[in-house]
Amino acid sequence: MKNVLSAAILGYLLVAVAPSSHAQTSPPALTATALTATALAVGETAPMFRAKDAAGRQVDLKQLLKKGPVVLYFYRGQWCPFCNKQLSQLQDSLQLLTAKGAQVVVVSPETQENVGKTVTKTKATFPIVHDKDFAIMKAYRTAFTVQPDVVTKYKGFGVDLLAANGADAAVLPVPATYIVGQNGKIKYAYFNTDYRRRVSVKAVAAAL
Repeated sequence: MKNVLSAAILGYLLVAVAPSSHAQTSPPALTATALTATALAVGETAPMFRAKDAAGRQVDLKQLLKKGPVVLYFYRGQWCPFCNKQLSQLQDSLQLLTAKGAQVVVVSPETQENVGKTVTKTKATFPIVHDKDFAIMKAYRTAFTVQPDVVTKYKGFGVDLLAANGADAAVLPVPATYIVGQNGKIKYAYFNTDYRRRVSVKAVAAAL
């Protein structure tokens, strides 16, 4: 019962500090160096990247696009029950995407060790990559800074964001989903700052 209550309170805190949908046009006042999330638009050129998965294998978006479209999911961490549920459902329905020639890459700020925990929890067979220095999140405009007082509250529930991400800044992604076409352009974007809401695999498949 205690674990259920803690998860519920943590979920409330996570929702409370996520950038609101209003932030896309008028970001909340953070610090001068804080990151606020805004969506890439359909038709924009997708930033290319290389990153390593939990096993240390390099994932190169440019090379993947030679085989077909790529679906990018942005994921907060293995400590997030909403994210784990989404990735488990993605794994269960993965064939809906691969049947259309698509490949899936999941991007997370968490360390490679924690990415390994995510793989174990969700049984993911698709690559989940560690976004070192939040470079991919910044390029895809999903990154936002968690306020210091909220970072402290997270710690009270056993979530040390700095340690989880191996970073000196508390940055998380909006759990956005992008489809990158073989032409290197954004073909589809799902960007909802209410992190409880996730796009279904069926909706992504329909957009391919």
